[in-house]
Amino acid sequence: MIRRRTLLAGLGAGLLAAPLGLPRPARAQAPTVIRMGSLKLIHSIAPHFYEQFTPAGFKVEVVPFESPTECKNAVVTKSVDFGTFGIAAGTLGAAAGEPLVIIASTCNRGMAIIAKKDAGIATLKDLKGKRVALWPGSTQEVFALERLRQEGMSVKDITPVRISFSEMHIALARGDVDAYVGAEPAPGVSLASGVGSLVEYPYGTEMGALNMVFGAHADTTAQRPEIVRTMLEIHRKATDYAQGNRAAMIAMAVAKLGQKREALELSAPNVELKWKLGATEIAQAKVYADRMLALKQIKRLPDFATFIDTRFVDAMRDA
Repeated sequence: MIRRRTLLAGLGAGLLAAPLGLPRPARAQAPTVIRMGSLKLIHSIAPHFYEQFTPAGFKVEVVPFESPTECKNAVVTKSVDFGTFGIAAGTLGAAAGEPLVIIASTCNRGMAIIAKKDAGIATLKDLKGKRVALWPGSTQEVFALERLRQEGMSVKDITPVRISFSEMHIALARGDVDAYVGAEPAPGVSLASGVGSLVEYPYGTEMGALNMVFGAHADTTAQRPEIVRTMLEIHRKATDYAQGNRAAMIAMAVAKLGQKREALELSAPNVELKWKLGATEIAQAKVYADRMLALKQIKRLPDFATFIDTRFVDAMRDA
C-alpha cells in the first residue's frame, strides 16, 4: 500500500520537475552599446539625433564633454568608442603618435570672432592690444592666428586669455575680455543679447571652414569594422536629417544645451553639419597641420596615411 505522505511527496516532486522538461522562453539579448563622445556645442548636435536612426540590437549612449581635447582623449583611452572633436585636437593627438583615426566629418563652420559691442572693434586689426579669449589647442585658435598672420599681425599683438568656449560669452558680458574667438552657440548668444558684435567668421584661409571631425581608436577600425559601419550609417542619417531640418536642430539644441531659441536662431546658419570626408577635407587638414607646426603647437606632422581613413565614408557614398 502506498502511504498518503509518500504519494503527495511524489506528486510534488513531479510537479517541480515537470517544467524542466519544457522549453524555456529565450532571454531577450541585450543590445550592443556604443559609447559616443560629443561636445556641448550646437555643431556637435548630431549625436543627439542618433536614437531615432539606431537599428535594432544596438544602443548609442551619448557622453558629453566640455572640451575637444577631453573628448579626443576619451577615444584614445577607449573610454568611448567614437567621438566628435575639433581637427586641432585630432592633429595634436596624431602628431604625438596617439592611435587615433579620423573616419568622417562632423561639422564645418561653427566659429566666430566676437567683440564687445560699442568697443570700437570692427576688424581684426582693431584687436591690437586687446584682451582676446582663446581656448589653447582648439581649432578656433589656429584659424584666428592664421587670420592675424594674413593681416600682418601675430598673437604678440593681442593679450590672449585662456577661457573655455562655454564661458566666453559670460566673460565678454562681464568685461573680462574685449573679444573672443568662440564656438557656437556662444556667438549667437552674444549677438542675440546685444552684448557682442560680429568681427568676422574666420573662413577666408586655405583651411576653408574645416572644424569638427569624427574619430575612433585605431584598434576599433582594425578589429571592429562592422561596428564602425553601423555607427557611421547612424551618423550619416542623423547628420543629414539635422542639417536638413533646422527647426529640429534648434529644438534639440534648446533641449540639450539649455540655450535660448533666439540665440540659436542666429547660431544655426553658421553651422554646417556633415559626414562626408574626402580629398578637400584632407587637403585642408594638411594645411591646418602645417600651420600648427609653424606655430610650434606640434613637433612633427601626423602620418596622414593612417591619421585619416576615408574607406568607410567612401563605401557609404558609393553605395
